[in-house]
Amino acid sequence: MSDLEQAGHLPGIPADAVGRRIVAHEAWGETVAVALPSLSEEQAKALCGHVRIRARDTLRRMETARIVAAIDRASACLLDRSHPLRRKAEALLPVVTGYDRETVRLGLTSTLKTFRRPQLLRFLAEDFFNPGVLDGFQPAVKGGFVRAQGPALLLHVWAGNVPALALWSLVAGLLVKSGTVGKLALAEPLTAGWFARAIAEADPELGECLAVTWWKGGAGAVEAVFLREADCVMAYGGNETLAALRAKVPVATRFLPHGHRIGFAMVAREALDSRRAGPLARLAAHDVVRYEQQGCYAPQMLFVERGGAVAPGEFARHLAHALAATASRHPRRRLEAGEAAAIAAWRSAYEMRALEGEGPSGGTELLGDLADPWSVVHLDAATPLSPSGLNRTVAVVAVDDLAEVSGLVAPHRAYLQSAGIAAAPARLFRLADDLAGIGVTRISALGRMTAPEAGWHHDGRFSLLDLVTVTEIEHSAEAAAEGFAPYAD
Repeated sequence: MSDLEQAGHLPGIPADAVGRRIVAHEAWGETVAVALPSLSEEQAKALCGHVRIRARDTLRRMETARIVAAIDRASACLLDRSHPLRRKAEALLPVVTGYDRETVRLGLTSTLKTFRRPQLLRFLAEDFFNPGVLDGFQPAVKGGFVRAQGPALLLHVWAGNVPALALWSLVAGLLVKSGTVGKLALAEPLTAGWFARAIAEADPELGECLAVTWWKGGAGAVEAVFLREADCVMAYGGNETLAALRAKVPVATRFLPHGHRIGFAMVAREALDSRRAGPLARLAAHDVVRYEQQGCYAPQMLFVERGGAVAPGEFARHLAHALAATASRHPRRRLEAGEAAAIAAWRSAYEMRALEGEGPSGGTELLGDLADPWSVVHLDAATPLSPSGLNRTVAVVAVDDLAEVSGLVAPHRAYLQSAGIAAAPARLFRLADDLAGIGVTRISALGRMTAPEAGWHHDGRFSLLDLVTVTEIEHSAEAAAEGFAPYAD
């Protein structure tokens, strides 16, 4: 077993006063022991008070440019493969999460590049016509002045299905100058604390406005303290978990949930010639393999249009070949019993369908054996969107026209988010228009489904704008003030 790795970041609380829960993670023949902070009710209240006061006294007065600079420096540290934190991340995260080392390495780099200065400025510009509204009152187009402020204390409840997922909301909270407390996920309890420490090293005053801790979900008193102290709660997780949490959040506290989503992809006939089909299948395989479809943006079905030089069935075989080839470079993580059962049930349903007469010649073709770390099913009839077994299981559905797809996925409107599209420009916009009408909020190229751009609108919402409260000085107040100026007499 490796040395004990301390998780979290707890400004204002002496390290020797903090209780710890030790959790062991095992993968790839190694074990990592993580010490999760376990606070008392009094410590939880003190931590919230410390972060709130420091945010009020220092963070609120910081220029946004200074916050951007600190986040940029923290990201640069973790992007530097010679930096101790990055070396630790590459060594420990594969064992903690179960994802292979190359997936972790590439995924960390992709995510952290999103939080460099140019991308952070884009993040701000995407949500604010003038990011200066975060620093003070700015002229409003309609007259008067306006400024925006984030919640005094923002509580994040993170999921751990994707490494470094917590950084998206953590960064958003800091950019709107909110005192931030984050709850670690057991499945990935390390990256947020490392990033918080890197920010504290880059800007010690900013580091005092940010805490990362843990408590057992649903564990009464301590959880109640954090929920009561927060002005806004941003939470990630399964829909049942979010519903249970919502019921505990005080009615006057803003609650921003991000729950379960299902992704899919569409391939047009013009993309299916002998030159493009193979590379396109490799890009789709990348989206399927990266984080084993655990992220809300990974494809679980691919709708492939007939009429191209490469038929949907042949494209399914290209995809199967790409998944098999990828497995040697990115071996699938070890499955839990429930995950293995989900894959077996998914395969069994399609095997039964094939045996009932819908065989490879015209209906259902299952590619890959149960022992393989991937499965592809080709469905030769238009089939509504449905979840896969995850962990590299995907259905390729043949359709006569991609215009049919919006009708096939519409029943899942409440769960739609990301769609990957390979089509010519004119068709891209027509299809995007149809998808927007049924609730799809993000459209990307194949190969980029699992890598959202800086400033993307998560679940169709504004990452920063949804957090802030706007204060206006109306033109009437400004005009009236002129009458009380020393020069008015």
